[in-house]
Amino acid sequence: MGRAFEYRKATKMKRWGNMARVFTKLGKQITIAARESGPDADTNPRLRVLIQQSKKENMPKENVERAIKKAISKDEADYKEVLYEGYGPNGIAIAIETATDNPTRTVANIRSYLTRHGGSLGTSGCLQFLFDHKCVFRIAPKAGVSLEDLELELIDFGVDELVEDEENVILYGDFQSYSSIQKYLEENGFEIFSAEFERIPNDMKELNDEQKAQVMKLLDKIEDDEDVQNVFHNMVE
Repeated sequence: MGRAFEYRKATKMKRWGNMARVFTKLGKQITIAARESGPDADTNPRLRVLIQQSKKENMPKENVERAIKKAISKDEADYKEVLYEGYGPNGIAIAIETATDNPTRTVANIRSYLTRHGGSLGTSGCLQFLFDHKCVFRIAPKAGVSLEDLELELIDFGVDELVEDEENVILYGDFQSYSSIQKYLEENGFEIFSAEFERIPNDMKELNDEQKAQVMKLLDKIEDDEDVQNVFHNMVE
């Protein structure tokens, strides 16, 4: 299995363990998707997948409807997606994706977390060389379709890694290939459980147990912030 899967396997449960956190994150993503490309799931591919994902996560239907209404309401604050990049203790690179209605508040909080835990906030783009930006699809296996054949077929659509875990087939592809991969999967009858964007580190860093504990304390603090959507790092867990 490739490094993308191993990294994701180590961090997936941490990021998605809290149900309320999942609902908040999905709600913001639904609002952003609906605002960008319209509230009709039939004509908005990104929204369509997010609604499917919300069902798999048992997110109440009223939560989904409320998130879509926020997108079309002129009275609601507008969420902005902002990426913050910096370093934690022991030189660990950290990329923090946020969805916020108050960037001034969010950047102040992120800077404070990093500084208090021995890190620092970097300039925009400072970690671009350390992380590969990928789209990641989780789909149900399909009877009669082998993973080898599926991988060969999807290479032409931008998929560069395909693996299987206990429940899903996981596809990793170029960030720009999201739409073409989704279109292929839908047109060929694959059930899509989730479709996300991930930042996969291309240079992992080993730390001892004491150093790991320092970094984890910072990561926990960052992830508890309500504006934070995802946190990616290059520490071997």
